[in-house]
Amino acid sequence: MKRRHIGALLPALVVLALLDGFGATLLSQTITPPTATDSDRRLPAIRATGRIVLDGILDEPTWREAPVATGFIQAEPREREPATEQTEVRVLYDDRSLYIGVFAHESEPHRIIVHELKKDFTPETGDSFEFVLDTFRDGRNGYMFAINPGGAKWDAQMVNEGRETNVNWDGVWTARTRIGEEGWYAEIEIPFSTLKFSSTSPQTWGINFLRCVRRKNEDSFWSPLPRIYRLPRVSMAGTLDGLNGVRPGKNLRIKPYGLASMDEATNRPRSGDGDAGFDVKYGISSGLTWDFTVNTDFSQVEADEQQINLSRFSLFFPEKRDFFLENSGVFQFGTAERAAGQGGGGGGRQNDAARNDVTVFFSRQIGLSPDGDAIPILAGTRLTGRAGAYSIGALNIQQRAGAGIPATNFTALRLRRNVLGNSDVGVIALNKENDGSGFNRVFGADANLRFFQKLDLSALVTKTSSPSAAVPPGTGHDQMYRSSFSYRGDFWEFRGSYASIGDRFNDEMGYVPRVGIDKTTAFASGHARPAKLSRWLRETWPHWEFSNVARHDGSLESRYYDYHVPFTFQNSSFVEVGLNRSVEELITPFPINPRRRISIPVGHYEFNDSFVAFRTDASAPFSINGRYGLGDFYDGYKRTYQIGFGTRFNERLNVSGSYTRNDIDLTAGAYATTLFAGRVNYSFTRSMFLNALMQYNSDARQWTSNVRFNLIHRPLSDFFIVYNDRRDSDTGDLASRTVIAKITYMVGF
Repeated sequence: MKRRHIGALLPALVVLALLDGFGATLLSQTITPPTATDSDRRLPAIRATGRIVLDGILDEPTWREAPVATGFIQAEPREREPATEQTEVRVLYDDRSLYIGVFAHESEPHRIIVHELKKDFTPETGDSFEFVLDTFRDGRNGYMFAINPGGAKWDAQMVNEGRETNVNWDGVWTARTRIGEEGWYAEIEIPFSTLKFSSTSPQTWGINFLRCVRRKNEDSFWSPLPRIYRLPRVSMAGTLDGLNGVRPGKNLRIKPYGLASMDEATNRPRSGDGDAGFDVKYGISSGLTWDFTVNTDFSQVEADEQQINLSRFSLFFPEKRDFFLENSGVFQFGTAERAAGQGGGGGGRQNDAARNDVTVFFSRQIGLSPDGDAIPILAGTRLTGRAGAYSIGALNIQQRAGAGIPATNFTALRLRRNVLGNSDVGVIALNKENDGSGFNRVFGADANLRFFQKLDLSALVTKTSSPSAAVPPGTGHDQMYRSSFSYRGDFWEFRGSYASIGDRFNDEMGYVPRVGIDKTTAFASGHARPAKLSRWLRETWPHWEFSNVARHDGSLESRYYDYHVPFTFQNSSFVEVGLNRSVEELITPFPINPRRRISIPVGHYEFNDSFVAFRTDASAPFSINGRYGLGDFYDGYKRTYQIGFGTRFNERLNVSGSYTRNDIDLTAGAYATTLFAGRVNYSFTRSMFLNALMQYNSDARQWTSNVRFNLIHRPLSDFFIVYNDRRDSDTGDLASRTVIAKITYMVGF
């Protein structure tokens, strides 16, 4: 299937869009059309006439003078109906900060759910209040904030209406809450120096509020959104106006750190060390931020969650390091293709890295070896932000020699321009220079277009230049092309893509599972909400997904397609059943388990996997999830057992665990893989936490432990104690152990 075939599907999408409302009418509950008032919500902010004391009590006289945002409208479970619990929001400001006052009415306050108190809590697991600020009023980007009735906070940066959401962004802001007899209250202060916005006056921002009543699993918005959208859809947000004489501030932050560490192993004596470094952040304009880092350290970052690889391709581990996560959306190139099976809530085939999409710029290639070991970073600088209609990203990192890798310099340049109503076009350039061993370069251009709020089109082209390409010049090509579309209406959902990756495509700063292929994907689903079953069933959305990978000589490399039927219930519990079918054409033996010397020989393989997966209500004090799958696997058989649990003893203590086992019987041999992970999260206060992660991996024959104590001693300033332990699971011998104490202190101007 060539790219022109993707384009040929567009007329069909127009027809399906017309049918979308018809299907929703037949299979869903009745939807009340929005009123003119609903679609144009405005909230004036007024200047505070006195000092605001943040105590969760809205008793200052100036709060009574502020206009009230109310009349929230449901997105779930009954779209376009008024919220069942009233919410009142007021906005004040002074020269220094924006203040938001919230009164969340609750008819049964004893049933308010506070799931956790930790920093960056999970809003979906309990009652919460969230809001988004589109400070440039461009209908694309913004800041997101959330609190729960216990006073826990969550914040994030959002790019292109949620196409990239950076939950690791940390802003300086304060919130205080109180639970009363009629509901819960919140007072929130956000210093203007935390936000980026233009220097004009008066300011007009996009704003929207979301209230979640978890016992009803109800979400309601102040500026109404269809249920297919979430809070990042700022093009449909309301308006906050009346901000006069406010400025974002110089926003200069200097954050030094110091650490002491101890390290030991079975064959290495105990040793100690110390280190220091610093980060600088400066807002050089209202939209651009310059960062500089010296002797960068990531020792406090949580360990990766281990995986067992049953595919032929490298596993994908997400970025967790703060420096690379902040403003990472600026460097996003093209749109991320959803891997097959993701639409099924976890029911698809597991651990199949072959279906992960290419990531042109993947920051984990910097400062980490292929095995995940840290490589020291000498220094780095980054410029990110906006200048008019342009989004700008420039990054340069100097990596020291380490882990058998020479000293290396990394550069990433990204420029994107907004076009039309909510679309963009851009270019990217990447450069990797190794001391004395050559270079690797990538150049590309992309376009991301949105039409009618429901249809997204994307295309990109990239080219690499490298003397170390695996295939010699004159054989194949060194480009990658990709085009895709996605359509999501009230009922129908469709996605499709076509990609061609050359044999000599060599992107050493990205994640590229395989080269020399043409890949076609397709997805189709219908989201039904039968009115007669609405008391217990929220939605069922049967879907079909397809992926075909062919070599450039036209021969098949792999094919995957599935048929899934999930059911989501009114309390958010979930059940899914399905069938996954795979075809693999091996032209070289596949060492599926090198440690046991088990390989799958060359040949043509077709195999099916059937499964059932479930998840109970995650907001309950105790919840479980599981998956059971069985079927053919290459020239043998495989059974998969997965079970997990979560226990909330109270809002301070949460314990969870998961266990996965694969029993595999192949012609070359039989074996089993086991993966266990256990977590304990304890919040002493809203600024002091203890987190522990213990994992067992039978393939690696290791038990690993990662324990982190974190005290936030002032805004964006932390004290960490981190303990890491790795042991041989057969003998119990210590492989390595480290203890790290680290302190950071942020000074703002």
